[in-house]
Amino acid sequence: MHPLRKRRLLLVVFLVVVASAAVGLVLYALKENISFFYTPSAVANGEAPHGPIIRVGGMVVANSVERNPKALDVSFKVSDGANAVLITYAGILPDMFAENEAAVAVGRLREDGVLVADEVLAKHDEKYTPPEVADAMSKAYEAQQKQKAASGKLELEKSISEKTESAIQP
Repeated sequence: MHPLRKRRLLLVVFLVVVASAAVGLVLYALKENISFFYTPSAVANGEAPHGPIIRVGGMVVANSVERNPKALDVSFKVSDGANAVLITYAGILPDMFAENEAAVAVGRLREDGVLVADEVLAKHDEKYTPPEVADAMSKAYEAQQKQKAASGKLELEKSISEKTESAIQP
């Protein structure tokens, strides 16, 4: 092999090895910092993993905020309209945190379905809702409407069959 080709080949191999090592190190570093968003319905259905850091968001359920008067411990529920998740947090809540407002909690899900939050994020003005929360809530609302429509059809079919049976019988 010609010495110039050999040098170019070694350079290319060296660059590939260095680039692969750099990509591997970046992915390894990001692995610890990635947190996926889950809705309360996804948590209730068992789709959210137990252990790694996740984000759960929705609307804070009215009358669900319970504060420990002797500590900074707070527990509250967030809902997407279909299901709710209990969240515990030890710390100072954001100023914009309130019932019936959007919130996202970042933490670890325990085996009993309670999210132990390391951080709680609240909306920052009255017109903003986090996109993940808004999307999850609209999907939950649509699913709830479909269930209502299906149960309404079932009740309608039942009442029609009862009326036809009563009309047939003498």
